[in-house]
Amino acid sequence: MDSGAAAGLRVDGIHQASNVIFLGPRRVGKTHLTVALAEAAIRADLEAYSITAHDLATDLGRAYREGRLVRRMRTYLAPKVLVIDKVGYLPLDDLGTTIFFQLVSARYERSSIILTSNKSFGDWGSIFGDPSSRPQSWIGCCTTRRPLTSVGRLINTVRFAN
Repeated sequence: MDSGAAAGLRVDGIHQASNVIFLGPRRVGKTHLTVALAEAAIRADLEAYSITAHDLATDLGRAYREGRLVRRMRTYLAPKVLVIDKVGYLPLDDLGTTIFFQLVSARYERSSIILTSNKSFGDWGSIFGDPSSRPQSWIGCCTTRRPLTSVGRLINTVRFAN
């Protein structure tokens, strides 16, 4: 990554509850960038939590079935930065999709979410089981009022949208 991109990874976007979505093919460094952002947040005395999308959906689905979803959601609502890695690597079932959307909605404009995916937005319907409305709602939750971070195939400038 060049110095211009590194300079763009700033903590002030976290204070503004900005969101970042890294899209690109496998093995280009999306997860590495999320680690850098989470580490920057931690160095600024902000809490960060990282988990794969599949593990998140599995954990929250289990909590739902055991009647402890509200308590478990707090784990993912509390940190100032939540990294959700590998969105689309494995598809989510209906319950996982619904709970994932509830989490994203609950964090919206409160705390930052950083997502990584090797799927384009056009393919998100296959990930979340609804090719029409749900993915567009999620993209809206992550990008409304704060335009989408320009990443595409991990171009040279990566920064928080604000």
